[in-house]
Amino acid sequence: MTPTVDDDFRPSWWLRSPHLQSMLASSSLRRALFRRRTRRLERDAEWVTLDCGEGVRLTGCHTAQDVAARARGLAVLFHGWEGSTRSTYLLQTGARLLEEGWDVFRLNFRDHGGTHALNPGIFHSCRIDEVVGALQAVQRRYPTRPLALVGFSLGGNFALRAALRAPEAGLELARTIAVCPVIDPHAGLFQLEHAPRMYHDYFMWKWRRSLRTKQRVFAGTELFTRHDLRGTLRSLTEALVLKHTDFGSLDNYLDGYSVAGDRLARLRVPVSILAACDDPVCPASDLAAMALPPCVEVTLTAHGGHCGFIRDRHLGSWAEDYIAKRLALT
Repeated sequence: MTPTVDDDFRPSWWLRSPHLQSMLASSSLRRALFRRRTRRLERDAEWVTLDCGEGVRLTGCHTAQDVAARARGLAVLFHGWEGSTRSTYLLQTGARLLEEGWDVFRLNFRDHGGTHALNPGIFHSCRIDEVVGALQAVQRRYPTRPLALVGFSLGGNFALRAALRAPEAGLELARTIAVCPVIDPHAGLFQLEHAPRMYHDYFMWKWRRSLRTKQRVFAGTELFTRHDLRGTLRSLTEALVLKHTDFGSLDNYLDGYSVAGDRLARLRVPVSILAACDDPVCPASDLAAMALPPCVEVTLTAHGGHCGFIRDRHLGSWAEDYIAKRLALT
């Protein structure tokens, strides 16, 4: 599989640093600059708790468009690891799609967005069944069609796996878009361990904070020891696997949510994957070895960092243009 190189994204010279791009993607500066734009997305959001099957509940919010007599469809948005429905990139994308005439549903994964008390089990990346269950619940609750799915980073990985399961799950997905998705978790973990230290420390700070919140909510059981929480990303992930899953080893767990190689070869849903060659978190090189069917397009840009694609001093994201253009084909 040879990805298409897209020369349409040409950021200003001072925005060509992948680290600056990655930091700006979810920065509070962009949130402040575009607060007026995202106001209606949040103000008019209907919050719901979804029954995802087997006793699992996830939360999300639905905002109906008001620019056309009839919505162009329903777009479901997935955030990344330790993000939420209020992540900057999700708010900006949701606001853009509302302007384009799409209804928008933003989903919180388990233990994200302050939902630690909803389910006793801890979030991990192999919990695809409950995410598919959430999509089934959204599909039942909201009749707007076509139904599209957009995911970022780990959310992009979940979106790709949901698209793979869509036909047998009865999901009427018309299109799926994954921005900088995790492809091979083994390579992703290695990348985070060898990238500039700020990435490892940033994710560990957010993850430890989340796990401590979970521990306070379920104070009757020791979820992790202090030694576990003082560890590295690799050692804490291994502790999670051994204490809270049945995978038996870190390698088995990482394999469990990988979409590398030929794992997506049976995709039947139209899929667009956007990635940046300079992504410091999710290696774009993982895409080259994938076996993908004709319904999948892969777009690579030279710059963009991790989920950034920031164009210029106005800090707008070209990824929003890409998403809007692909959804217009639905």
